[in-house]
Amino acid sequence: MTRRSVAVVGGGVSGLTTAYRLRQALGADVSIDLYEAGGRLGGLLNTTSVGGLTVDVGAEAFIVRRPEVLELVRELGLADLVVSPTGRRPAIWSGGRLHPLPTPALMGVPATPDAVAGLVDPEDLARIAGEPDRPWTWEPGADPSVGDLIADRCGPSVVARSVDPMLGGVYSSLSGDIGLREALPALAARLDAGAPGVRAAVTDLITAGAGATGPVFGTLVGGYRVLVDALAAASGVRLVEAGVSAAVPVGDGWDVGGQTYDGVVLAVPAWEAARLLGDTTPELTTTLAAVEPAGSAVVSITLAPGTPVPDHSGVLVATGERLRAKAFTFSSQKWAHVADSGLVSVRASFGRYGEPVTAGDDELVRIALGDLDQVVTAAGCPAVSPRVVEALVQPWPTGLPRYAPGHLVRMSEALRLRPSRLVLTGSSYAGVGVPACVGAAGRAAADLVADLT
Repeated sequence: MTRRSVAVVGGGVSGLTTAYRLRQALGADVSIDLYEAGGRLGGLLNTTSVGGLTVDVGAEAFIVRRPEVLELVRELGLADLVVSPTGRRPAIWSGGRLHPLPTPALMGVPATPDAVAGLVDPEDLARIAGEPDRPWTWEPGADPSVGDLIADRCGPSVVARSVDPMLGGVYSSLSGDIGLREALPALAARLDAGAPGVRAAVTDLITAGAGATGPVFGTLVGGYRVLVDALAAASGVRLVEAGVSAAVPVGDGWDVGGQTYDGVVLAVPAWEAARLLGDTTPELTTTLAAVEPAGSAVVSITLAPGTPVPDHSGVLVATGERLRAKAFTFSSQKWAHVADSGLVSVRASFGRYGEPVTAGDDELVRIALGDLDQVVTAAGCPAVSPRVVEALVQPWPTGLPRYAPGHLVRMSEALRLRPSRLVLTGSSYAGVGVPACVGAAGRAAADLVADLT
């Protein structure tokens, strides 16, 4: 049997997982070259040391109620490294103080007025209370923005102070820039099925999930680096530390980096895939090029042992506040293994779609510490800025794709348009979380195996 060759462009978790699944399916009968210009594998998964603590400065957790990552780490022999968060919950920063996280709610969308009492405007509490009795029209298949729908049914202060903070950390976008089917597909499905309004649909979903037990999130002791290293080893890739200018069809294969391959995996953002394909596939390229990036940055801060911070796992910042950070994660409060060293770890998140991070590293650290001091002192703790051991800035200038209304339909069409022996995968296509990327990578590998065999 002729040995096949595959080029994987992009060394993030999507590219590595696709390579690993190809190795599983094709064994030694495939050679896999992985192109990563910077040489560092992991993409938006980046584990580093800050002040003596090992921390993730990209994604730092995954949903354990989805199977993809848990199944992958078990296959790779890493199951013993999976840990759950402590019982602390995040708070909302609004009006210069901390508020409890709304409950019962679905990603900030309240099931009752009491869920957001004290957080949102009185007129919006009344709007929530009357929502079941107001006229309701829903067209199955509709995909409004989350913000537009919830502002109409529950009021603008609910969007700014409850929904935006919850969705902003996941999608690096305000809810008005995110499609309902993209961010809350279960809610859209309930509405399609005939729920008589938003509150009824949210209540149904919360009730349906009431029997779920155990943690929602997990992470890996040692950070995502252990997953990245395990995937690189198990996939048997040859790392090519070079950029790629184009992917060009040649006969039955593809030219990448001046070499012809039987198949190619573009595990890069949609707009980058569009650049690589150029005018080879005009309709596909146009669709991919229309996806917009949502940039962000993380400031990881290590504080001296014993530095007090609010008794929460983090703080989500409401839209319109004077703070420039969009969220804080109190990592040593959220994860017991991070606290074991005695040092205190905090990460501040900045930027979203339409609001790129333009400050330099020193300025961003200064802003992060100023915002953090304001939050902790409002909660009755001393300012933390005098107790900094080290702070590090990790910019993500193109970060995540914007999941605008209709995005998933457009990406489904893009995948349908892919040419033979070329597959597309990554956070642009079927979800931005690590489990979604791992799942999409498996499907991409299966598609390419089918093309090659």
